[in-house]
Amino acid sequence: MTFKVDLNSDLGESFGAWKMGRDADVLTFVSSANLACGFHAGDPCVMRDSVAAAKKAGAAVGAHPGYPDLAGFGRRNMACTPDELYAYTLYQIGALRAFCGAQGIRLQHVKPHGAMYNSAAKKIEEARAIAQAVKDAGGLILLGLAGSEFQTAAEEAGVPFAAEAFADRGYMPDGTLVPRSRPGAFVRDADQAARRVIRMVKEGTVEAADGTVISLHPQSICLHGDSPTAVQMAQTLRTRLEEAGIRIAPLSEIVSG
Repeated sequence: MTFKVDLNSDLGESFGAWKMGRDADVLTFVSSANLACGFHAGDPCVMRDSVAAAKKAGAAVGAHPGYPDLAGFGRRNMACTPDELYAYTLYQIGALRAFCGAQGIRLQHVKPHGAMYNSAAKKIEEARAIAQAVKDAGGLILLGLAGSEFQTAAEEAGVPFAAEAFADRGYMPDGTLVPRSRPGAFVRDADQAARRVIRMVKEGTVEAADGTVISLHPQSICLHGDSPTAVQMAQTLRTRLEEAGIRIAPLSEIVSG
């Protein structure tokens, strides 16, 4: 059996004079880049430069919309209506797509960020609003948590969906992510993360924080670009996956539209 998976990272999250992550190094190893669109992080110059860097590295580009929360990095919950989520998502897609057009590349996908992602993964009304924005933007893949409401909303809207799993985050028994404030939220060891990802891709399972084995079938694996070990994690993952016979490919080669 031939195995292939997308390897993605959340990038372009600097803002003004404040720098976040080692994007250029991480881009060497991933096949898709989720770029912040100015709401939770990023700014017009960072967006422009991030698209150019992804193009140079040969990584596909996705929009990474979040709540309008620069101070909280989009990781604080906000009481947004579905109409607001739709508008926020469509607005951010449009902004990043303009920069992609200026670079002569196409926008590949949309992956919500942080608290928006976690909330909509559990709440179908929110997932539907985001999926509708992706549909109305046209020609894009919705990337969301495997087995979540994102998948249901994408199917209802007729939007191509890519199931995502996380290399560097722990899982709850219900398949959601362990909250960042709790023990077991992060997987810091790159070799351990690689073993977990290989199991996800080849066996469709992962061990949750309480030892429960849960089922998931990811088409894309995320590693966080703001982690102190992001570059080591990206390099180790790519090397170990390829050694295990898993081909790294962008979502456009994995998900049919």
